[in-house]
Amino acid sequence: MCAISVVMPCFNAAATVARAVRSIQHQTFSDWRLIVVDDGSTDDSANIVESIAAMDPRILLIRSPHLGVVGASQRGNEEAQGEFIARMDADDVSLPDRFAVQLAALRADNALDAISCLVRFAGDTNNARGYAHHVEWTNQLNTVERIALNRFIDLPVPHPTLMYRRSLIERCGGYRDGEFPEDYEMVLRWIDGGARIGKIDQVLYDWHDPPTRLSRNDPRYAMQAFHQCKAPYLARAIVACGAGDRELWIWGAGRPARKCARPLFTAWRQPSGYVDIDPTKIGRTLHGCPVVSSDSLPPKDSAVIIAYVGTRGAGENIRQDLVSRGWVEGIDFWIAA
Repeated sequence: MCAISVVMPCFNAAATVARAVRSIQHQTFSDWRLIVVDDGSTDDSANIVESIAAMDPRILLIRSPHLGVVGASQRGNEEAQGEFIARMDADDVSLPDRFAVQLAALRADNALDAISCLVRFAGDTNNARGYAHHVEWTNQLNTVERIALNRFIDLPVPHPTLMYRRSLIERCGGYRDGEFPEDYEMVLRWIDGGARIGKIDQVLYDWHDPPTRLSRNDPRYAMQAFHQCKAPYLARAIVACGAGDRELWIWGAGRPARKCARPLFTAWRQPSGYVDIDPTKIGRTLHGCPVVSSDSLPPKDSAVIIAYVGTRGAGENIRQDLVSRGWVEGIDFWIAA
């Protein structure tokens, strides 16, 4: 039985899948088994993998009818053997030391359930600045604590960089299908279940950005789907940290912030007020709730503030402002956009 089972769903990736497979073959740690689930490709993907697998018995090709990324990923997990599972995408590249470094981290810390790594953005920065910014953001989250605190902003770990213990999916479950981003929901559920997810502070993965990436084309990855997905987990986190009896205040009184926050109202409770820096909003009421300035915050021990201001850099400014006043992130406030 191998030490690491590598799960790689593949759908119409003929242009890149050989490169992805070769990057696994070139790992400095060699005790792995690569499970490629061809998800009903209509191009030559499966034949390409089959030709490589014929020369390397560590590679298993599963030809499947089109199940979608969730079904293909789950099919791969079902075939996984051994203690550790690594994720890999068919359009990316794992750098040679990825498995050796990640496995060493998991073996050195039995309390660590999963490990990610820093990534190098391999797309076109000029044409995909939003994605490049996301890569820069996630690369800053390099500790268990920072990953957990920032999980309600976006997925804090690049999904295909994950290596995790089989016991984690046995305890908390694997991928679920629904009107939500399956990787984000799974990570939220894992952390909600007590999982500790770390990150190697080293670039071990080239993250490509093809035009066919699901996050660009699938409505399950739209912004509102993210907020709908995170709301029940955010509500549970608020209650779990002891703030469940407090008032809910939303930082951001504009329409976009209120739209993002709305799923939380259903998952937990209606807001008692809003915080904003726009003088045209301060002093008004929204659905009976006051809008106050950042200088007129409610008493810290009676409220929990959730920030939904999506302007780049605003979340960090709000964080620094609240921390400077003695508010504790993860108890008194959360950044959620």
